[in-house]
Amino acid sequence: MTPIHSQRKRVLSGMRSTGKLHLGNYVGALQNWVGMQDQYECYFFIADWHALTTDYADTSQVKQNSVEVCLDWLAAGLDPERSVIFIQSHVPQHAELHLLLSMITPLGWLERVPTYKEQRENIAEKDLGTYGFLGYPVLQSADILIYKGDFVPVGEDQVAHVELTREIARRFNQFYKLRSKEVFPEPQALKTKAAKLPGTDGRKMSKSYGNTILLTDAEPVVRQKLKTMVTDPARVRRTDPGNPDVCPVGDLHKIFSDTETNAKVDVGCRSAGIGCIECKSWAADSLVRILSPMQERRKKYEQNPRLAWDILEAGSERARKVASATMNEVRDAMKMSLEFEAPGSAQGAK
Repeated sequence: MTPIHSQRKRVLSGMRSTGKLHLGNYVGALQNWVGMQDQYECYFFIADWHALTTDYADTSQVKQNSVEVCLDWLAAGLDPERSVIFIQSHVPQHAELHLLLSMITPLGWLERVPTYKEQRENIAEKDLGTYGFLGYPVLQSADILIYKGDFVPVGEDQVAHVELTREIARRFNQFYKLRSKEVFPEPQALKTKAAKLPGTDGRKMSKSYGNTILLTDAEPVVRQKLKTMVTDPARVRRTDPGNPDVCPVGDLHKIFSDTETNAKVDVGCRSAGIGCIECKSWAADSLVRILSPMQERRKKYEQNPRLAWDILEAGSERARKVASATMNEVRDAMKMSLEFEAPGSAQGAK
C-alpha cells in the first residue's frame, strides 16, 4: 500500500451509515473528496455511531448500510491507496476522546448549535430528546481532533460545527498542556463548492423526502424518475416559453450537462422550441454518462463485498495507530497516563 505523505495538510470528513448514496451526496461532498486525494492527506470515515443518534431504535441495517456507503465511495473514485477509509466504531479511541471532551464542553455550547433545534423540529416522528443527540457535536469534534485534522471540508451549513470543534480544542488546550505545549491544533473549515441539487419534486434532494436519484439507479430508473420531475411551474402548455433558471431540470443541466447542451436548453426552453420531455431526456443522458462508469466500478465490489470490508478493516487499522498516538498525548496532558508515574518525576511534569 502506498504510504500517505505526512508533509501534506490533513483533511478529515465522514458520512453517516445511511445506505446507498444519491446524487446530492455526490455533488455535496463525495465529488470534492475525490478531487482532494492528491493534494491532501485524507481520512474519510463512515460514521456508524453518528447514525445511532437518530436511528438508535433499530440498528439491524447499520452494518450493511456502512458497506453500501463504502461501495459508493469506491465507485466514485475514493482510493484506499491515497486515502485512509475506515469505520468510526472500529476506532474506539473516538469514543474515549468523546467522553473526555464531554467533561469540559459547556451545555450551552451544544444547545446553541443551529442544527440541534432544526433537526428536532424536522424529525418529529423520532424521539431525539437523548443525551447522544444533544452531544453528537462533541463526538464530531472528537472525530476531527483525534487525527489533528488541518481542514474539514464542509458546506455552509456545517461551518458552525467546525467552529464548535475549534472552541472545544481551545478549551482543552487551556486546561491541559503536554510539556508546556498545546495538544490540539484548531482545524479550519474548508468550504467546498456545492451546487444546489434539487430532487425530483423540486425540493432539496433527500432520502427523507423520497425524491432522490441514487448513484446505483440503472438507466431506465433514472429516465423514469426524470419523467416525473417537476419543471418551471409557469410553463403549463408545450407552447409556453419557460425559464431554465427557475426549473429544477434546468438546475440538473447546469450541474451535469456540457456547455453545448446547456446552450440548447437555454435557447430552446425560453423560446418554447423544445418541450419538457425532450429537455428531461437530455438531462437523463448527462446523468447516465456520469453514473455508468461508477456503476461499472461498483460491480467489482458488489460481486465480492468482502473486498470493500477488507478495505475498511485495513483503513481502520491505520486510523487506530494515529488515534492511539493522539490519545497517549491526551492522557499524558491530563495526568491520566496508563503508566504509573511516581509523584514529582520528570515525566509527570508539564
